[in-house]
Amino acid sequence: KTTATAGRTSKVQLNMASGVERNENFGKLVGGYLFPEIGRRRTAYLEANPEMADRLISLGIGDTTMPIPSHILNGLVEGASKLGAKETYTGYGNEQGRGDLREKIASVLYNGNIDASEVFVSDGAKCDIMRLQQVFGNKVVSAVQDPSYPVYVDTSVMMGQTGNIDEETMQFDNIVYMPCTAENGFFPDYASLPRADIVYICSPNNPTGAAATREELENIVKICKERGSILVFDAAYAPFIRTPGVPKSIFEIDGAKDVAIEVNSFSKYAGFTGVRLGWTVVPAALKFKDGTPVQQDFARVMATAFNGASNIVQCGGMACLDPEGLAEIDTLIDYYLENANLLRETMEAIPGYTVYGGTDAPYVFCKLPEGQKSWDAFSHIMETTQVVTIPGAGFGPGGEGYLRLSAFAPRDSVIEACKRLKEALA
Repeated sequence: KTTATAGRTSKVQLNMASGVERNENFGKLVGGYLFPEIGRRRTAYLEANPEMADRLISLGIGDTTMPIPSHILNGLVEGASKLGAKETYTGYGNEQGRGDLREKIASVLYNGNIDASEVFVSDGAKCDIMRLQQVFGNKVVSAVQDPSYPVYVDTSVMMGQTGNIDEETMQFDNIVYMPCTAENGFFPDYASLPRADIVYICSPNNPTGAAATREELENIVKICKERGSILVFDAAYAPFIRTPGVPKSIFEIDGAKDVAIEVNSFSKYAGFTGVRLGWTVVPAALKFKDGTPVQQDFARVMATAFNGASNIVQCGGMACLDPEGLAEIDTLIDYYLENANLLRETMEAIPGYTVYGGTDAPYVFCKLPEGQKSWDAFSHIMETTQVVTIPGAGFGPGGEGYLRLSAFAPRDSVIEACKRLKEALA
């Protein structure tokens, strides 16, 4: 009797809700975050078709697959080894990152164009975007490229910057959606759109693969300066740029230090997607309306909510920026760009598809034949070829009618995927 009563009590307790109301902003989000949703659908397909497990090829999420090269790996190993000796052991470090790593990022990647004090080392660009949102607060209006990496929109919603989503347009109220189409080279005409406080630009772009020209970046810096907007520039795919004259950093543009923040990451540089190391540059000259340096508030967020990137990982970052490490990074990038070229050539050969990207970026963005929907095409391709792609609609309403293919796969998988796609779609 006592056991039965205890069981009933336990059951009641398990079903009880707390007295805490849910953050209403999370209720505004539609569905799950894009990439876990792709994983969920992939898992559901394999549960229904377990015999296809060995055939599945992922050209979906942009997760690196090549091993970390030897010189960079040795840096990580050395970092771990130092923790095993009393003389070299280190505990908490500077929340902003090791001073020598910040110096190296400023000198090697920015040619001394920024100061080391403006570099904040972190666990990745994605995390830093949310940290920047915490700095900006819930009263700002953000502008995003459409289509774009979902983090910019989702974090804006979580922070309470937006209204609800319009079920017809699939756009949130109080966000400025900047159309990026084939007609405008997938770069927005911000001057023709309402002013926003924060403008998010990613180049080379995820998902379209478009790399912004110097003229395009000069123009948006000029407009942001005129409008008093802050530009957040996501340069996570900068090392894929091979076209001469195409900027790899927003700070190659005159005047950018007055208006721009740059987020970046070693994830795609060196296969650090699982290692986690990135950085954000917040120039000393960038100030809020009241004159407060933006850098001051970002430093406070880092000091309050972050204990610094792993000591081990920062040793790996140092190795990345040695001449030997940079050469290894170039080899990795060349490998993935060759994959991108194979995917691009394959899709160009299939009637009805128009293909973009894949030259200065690891993503190939394919316009589907007239009338096809992104999620339908995603499902059809996975079911008929066992190749996982990403539906363009997952990057915003402007991505409807497109698919994104990722070059972050082993070469033999890319070759096999190209063969299957030709056979099934031609």
